[in-house]
Amino acid sequence: MGSPEVLPEVPLPVVVPSPEIPAANEGSAPASDSKPKKKICCACPDTKRLRDECIVDHGESACTKWIEAHKRCLRAEGFNV
Repeated sequence: MGSPEVLPEVPLPVVVPSPEIPAANEGSAPASDSKPKKKICCACPDTKRLRDECIVDHGESACTKWIEAHKRCLRAEGFNV
């Protein structure tokens, strides 16, 4: 049995707050403004792919870095995850 495969370091996406989108803790916005513009399945395809490949290859417990990166991306897109 060989040694476990080492995953290459891939930089996580950087989330930069947009001045047009208020932060989650800044009052309440009208429902039409806070609704995500995409379906959750179509948002963040890059982090989703990295997360899914890691889970298939190494199991969920070894992929928390990619899972959290995908969640951060989804939150930046307006999803409550």
